[in-house]
Amino acid sequence: MLISTMNDVPGYTIEEVFGEVFGLTVRSRNIGSQIGASLKSILGGELKSMTKALEDSRNEVIQRMVDAAQAKGANAIVAMRFDTSEMGPNWTEICAYGTAVRIRSV
Repeated sequence: MLISTMNDVPGYTIEEVFGEVFGLTVRSRNIGSQIGASLKSILGGELKSMTKALEDSRNEVIQRMVDAAQAKGANAIVAMRFDTSEMGPNWTEICAYGTAVRIRSV
């Protein structure tokens, strides 16, 4: 599955548009990672466990978005974006979304 953040794909023609697709997850942080992150934020530096959790979440929502696009018959996703938002003090929503299309090489 080709995924592009652009509205088109150079060298390809969009033959059919299937519409919006998305992948979504809501994650909560465990108390151990919150304490570790709080201490690290005081001292400074990368919050490696939080970075890993966000990377895993983004990979998960991308796969869910791809599955949704394939279910519609698409072979590409254009205008892909990520969106994250806090849902309370310990929950984070991560979403990947874009437009499912069928493309062909020119």
